[in-house]
Amino acid sequence: MLVDSHCHLDKLDVSAYEKGTQGAIDAARDSGVSQILTISVDLESFEEVYQFTERAGVIASCGVHPLHKEGLLSSNDELLALASREKVVAIGETGLDYFYDKEPENYLAQKDSFAIHLATAGELELPTIIHTRDAKNDTLEIIRAYGNKEVGGVLHCFTEDYDMARSALDLNYMISISGIVTFRNADDLRDTVKKLPLDALLVETDSPYLAPVPHRGKKNEPKYVRDVAQFVADLKQIRIEELMEISSENFHRKFSKVKRDNILI
Repeated sequence: MLVDSHCHLDKLDVSAYEKGTQGAIDAARDSGVSQILTISVDLESFEEVYQFTERAGVIASCGVHPLHKEGLLSSNDELLALASREKVVAIGETGLDYFYDKEPENYLAQKDSFAIHLATAGELELPTIIHTRDAKNDTLEIIRAYGNKEVGGVLHCFTEDYDMARSALDLNYMISISGIVTFRNADDLRDTVKKLPLDALLVETDSPYLAPVPHRGKKNEPKYVRDVAQFVADLKQIRIEELMEISSENFHRKFSKVKRDNILI
């Protein structure tokens, strides 16, 4: 089994597939992918995201990306209602982004929305999927203040340093590795992956973004999670089959609401 633990099916370029998004899902299945977690970035488009869960093997999250300024949360009423649905298995993606948002006056709204997501995740006993860029200290501080350590979550598309990864593990968060690990300038990330325990790792595409080598310049899609898995397996000096098994087991341990027999067909 192999799981793409983070992608955006509603944003894929599926023009090459006669069957559209189903074609991309079929291609992922044929590459050995058994399950896909498609991620919400705003509540306005959540219904479009959630509709993909009608397909076997696809599950969804619910949340508001920190760069979606107009949709950042000031209360949890709508999030709580939407995230209570059967096939929502996580809250997010949420978090903090000080890399693309250079305006400090926006940071308070990001922090408030992040805290609301964490509190809602605790109420629903769902893991939280976190996006964090150049906001290490604030991210960890808010997790400690509002997170539910019993449930924890995932730092997705991880690019921060080893110290942050270790701190996240202590808070019951897993580390998800994207195609960035294959990029030429990602030496520090590769060193971090080598140090992290296997039972803390997930793999993802974050498609349609960040296509891994050797697919740079193309639109990313879930089938390329196998390339990420192969690269991580090589870094860890294990067979890809072992990495697939371990990362899939990690996924089901973290996202306990996901049914193991709900697989792509």
